[in-house]
Amino acid sequence: MNAPTSSTAAEKSLPVESNVEAEIGKLVDENIPKRPPQIETDVERIRSSVARLTSNSIDGLQGLTSELQELQRFLNSEVERVRGEIESALAGIKIIIETIAPWKSSPVSLAPPTSARAVRVGRV
Repeated sequence: MNAPTSSTAAEKSLPVESNVEAEIGKLVDENIPKRPPQIETDVERIRSSVARLTSNSIDGLQGLTSELQELQRFLNSEVERVRGEIESALAGIKIIIETIAPWKSSPVSLAPPTSARAVRVGRV
């Protein structure tokens, strides 16, 4: 007979605990100051400002990225153009070297050329 009585006591203690928890919750809610409406307005204003600034930053970064990609394409084309000009200049130098090479191998005399006509000095 003791068992049913103890289970009834346990059932009665549960609502009491729930009531105590509810009262503690009320006290906590009453003692925690609620945010004034001005703070709520400030929070919303700050959130919208952060969202706007973040959006502007992302747009700015995307614009900068596309500008850098255009610059990279331009620089690549300039590299190819300069490379072509260098190859053309080297080909021209090679032609000049090939043209001059026979002159270098043949003996060149430093003596004045002899001609049938002699130059007389002092006569006009």
